Amino acid sequence: MGFPDRIERTIELAHPPVKVWAALTTAEGLGTWFGNEADIELRPGGKAWMRWNEEGHRADMRVERVEKPHVFGFTWHIFGLPEEDPRRTYVEFTLEPVAAGTRLTVVETGFAQLAEDAYKAAFEGNIRGWQNELGELASYLDAA
Repeated sequence: MGFPDRIERTIELAHPPVKVWAALTTAEGLGTWFGNEADIELRPGGKAWMRWNEEGHRADMRVERVEKPHVFGFTWHIFGLPEEDPRRTYVEFTLEPVAAGTRLTVVETGFAQLAEDAYKAAFEGNIRGWQNELGELASYLDAA
């Protein structure tokens, strides 16, 4: 059985691409709206991480694509799999200037490599996660 492999969400933000880019690609930005703490080496092959203090969870990432200020991509561990599992999903943010500010699209792929039970937990969890996180990004930008 084949599974959908792609989560895609688009949001329009009333802020210029340079401001949205900084929220996505700096430790200060990521550590405020996405996690509670973060670090990033912004170059292809660079390491990044985010930590959520309430859950005690840490996400390690590898920066894959940096095309300032339009495309930022990284791979990260798949939710629900053991930490030592080498499989990852790829997340890509695309920023497009629009009259009102920025159209931001996030696409996450790589779920089809999972067995049905792991797929369901990861895919459904990340669908909810991106909805929540993009709302937090909008709130962060509006408050800044």
